[in-house]
Amino acid sequence: MIDKQQSQISRRQFLATTGGVTIALFGACLFPGCTQQNAQMSGDVEWVEKEVGVWVRLLYDGQMIIYTPSAEMGQGSMTSVPLILAEEMDADWSQVRVLQSPVDAEVYGLGWSPGRDKHMTTAGSRSIRHYYQLMRETGAQIRMAIRQNAANKWQVHVSEVITQPGEVLHEKSNRKMSFAEVAKFGNFDILPSVDTLQLKDPKEFRLIGKDIPRQDIPEKTNGTAQYAIDVQLPGMLFGFINRSAAHGAKPKLTNKQAILAIEGVKSVVELAHGIGVLATSIESGLQAKGQMQIEWGSTLSDSHNSVEDLAKYTPDGAQEIRQQGDVQTAFQMANSIIEASTTNKYVYHGQMEPLNAVVFFSTNKKSAEVWVGSQAPDRAQKAVAEKLGLEVNNVAMNLLYLGGGFGRRSLSDYVAECAELAASVPGLPVKLIWTREDDLAYGAFRPQLRNFFKAGIDKQGRITAWQQTAVGPGGNMSSRGAEISHYDIPHVRLLRKELDHGIRTKHFRSVGHGTNKFAIETFIDQIARSQNKDPYQYRLAMMQGNARARKVLERAVEMSAYDPIPKEGTAMGIAFADRDAYTCGVAQISLNRDTGVIRVHKYWCACDGGVVVQPKNAIRQIKGAVIMGISLALKEQVDFSAGKVVQSNYTDYPILRMSEMPESIDVDFIYSEEVLHGLGETGLPATGGAIASAFAALTGKYLNDMPFTPERVLQVLNS
Repeated sequence: MIDKQQSQISRRQFLATTGGVTIALFGACLFPGCTQQNAQMSGDVEWVEKEVGVWVRLLYDGQMIIYTPSAEMGQGSMTSVPLILAEEMDADWSQVRVLQSPVDAEVYGLGWSPGRDKHMTTAGSRSIRHYYQLMRETGAQIRMAIRQNAANKWQVHVSEVITQPGEVLHEKSNRKMSFAEVAKFGNFDILPSVDTLQLKDPKEFRLIGKDIPRQDIPEKTNGTAQYAIDVQLPGMLFGFINRSAAHGAKPKLTNKQAILAIEGVKSVVELAHGIGVLATSIESGLQAKGQMQIEWGSTLSDSHNSVEDLAKYTPDGAQEIRQQGDVQTAFQMANSIIEASTTNKYVYHGQMEPLNAVVFFSTNKKSAEVWVGSQAPDRAQKAVAEKLGLEVNNVAMNLLYLGGGFGRRSLSDYVAECAELAASVPGLPVKLIWTREDDLAYGAFRPQLRNFFKAGIDKQGRITAWQQTAVGPGGNMSSRGAEISHYDIPHVRLLRKELDHGIRTKHFRSVGHGTNKFAIETFIDQIARSQNKDPYQYRLAMMQGNARARKVLERAVEMSAYDPIPKEGTAMGIAFADRDAYTCGVAQISLNRDTGVIRVHKYWCACDGGVVVQPKNAIRQIKGAVIMGISLALKEQVDFSAGKVVQSNYTDYPILRMSEMPESIDVDFIYSEEVLHGLGETGLPATGGAIASAFAALTGKYLNDMPFTPERVLQVLNS
């Protein structure tokens, strides 16, 4: 934490810093009730409460605090995860305040699969599905403990004590108490064991499945929401970095003294991948950044031309990932063989808030404090500790709102950079800011990919053998999503060929599903049309072994009134995807044949994600994913020339604008109590395939290369 003597400010002064940001050491003021939390920490008011395990604090004034372990970046988990606990606890939601949990993976983290280390990464649409059971069980434990304490007080059997929102009741004697009253005398040192509990019947849910307003929306609407970029601390310096234009190149600054002579510049820091500068103002920092003269070393990525290299990808030498059945024999017995290939470009995360972080390294170099929006705060904590040579428990973390993540903020590179800059000025807080140009030039991109397909077809036109080979960089980021188990294809072989161009790649919203589902569904669409089959009916016939998938497909067709025949210059296309949840998308498009511009007019999405904790929020998440998917399908690509990113900002990296949005996006859920899946990404993967399917219906030609830019569309039309 910041050394009060070294910084020469009192704790009270520190809590009332400039810029309207109230910072509490070891915790940022983000959520409802946080002002009182800060007052309690500074000893200004009486704070009476009872801790109940690690997740809940019962306040004697009738309110309660529930901690949320997930980073809030617009997906709503700040509300939905605590709401699950509140449901089983029978809490009065109007009295609940949500606070960000401490960064402690052993206490608040989960492993993504059995045997995996615990962590606090918010990614992969995992927050609800991974915390759902734990939150229900924890809430049930607390409710049982409250009932038991009340029963002891009333000297009755616990079976006679029931709960209603925020209260316990003994109906026989017409007595009741609030949870706050129970908290004053109750003993919560040991909670009931989980195996003794009975969870609520979903029919009894008051909160889960209901439309509960999100807790973060008021602050984000009125402007009081705090992000790391808002943080202002006394004596703070601003950091900027010139990073290697070609990924991996080593820098040599040739005019260091001239940079240090610029007014306001306090330090120049040489990093392995760039040169950093610290200045007293943003203006002087950017001036110094712009005047640096740097010689860059050679690197693997120097020779990478993304367009030329993508065209050269071949399946030769690919390694088998999985095989089901006997694919080789099935191909030999097939009546015909159909082959095709698809491609997609690198794409940029494009999160709204530029990457940034604030790090304070104490004057005695024994501790540090961090303010950051991170999808993986425990990893960021470790990265800072490593850079500063500290024990992890000597790095205090303040996790703030994230202005978008999409996977990019699960990397901790920008936090580690800030720590390296802060190491050069112990005793002064440092804010590192990436410009939009920095983020594009030194991004970590969804990998470009070429998929090679081969299908064996029997005399009835059915697919009996399937082979997919994914070629490109990014490891499993490129091959994930290649599974097609929802289709009744008996013989399946998946292969992967890894290529390394020296380019930074990273998980992107829906990971490999966004690229692979486009590729798979486009190929299936082509096979259906080659057999003179309706693409919908063709898919339906291949889902006889999966009732859930079939029901989603049928619902999408029903809600869209899907018609494979073009009408009045528009056409409809269909695609299916399984990003944990099952989804089916139907797109209605038109095409300007003179300009090559595709316009998506309407989009329908049916989804089976199991239990839906917050329906309206879930619909918004799917709509957002659909919009992002349409933007990726029609516009977005990053190109490399001589290892350097060609694009620089939104001027040459276009995204879908408001005027280009669909007239309507309709979402419908098929509820299933037996399963629960993430919904934050599931709307994206089907979009590209649905648009390509509609284009094929309209023109009889196929879009195999994404994005479907006007230039690429005209090329296909004229081929």
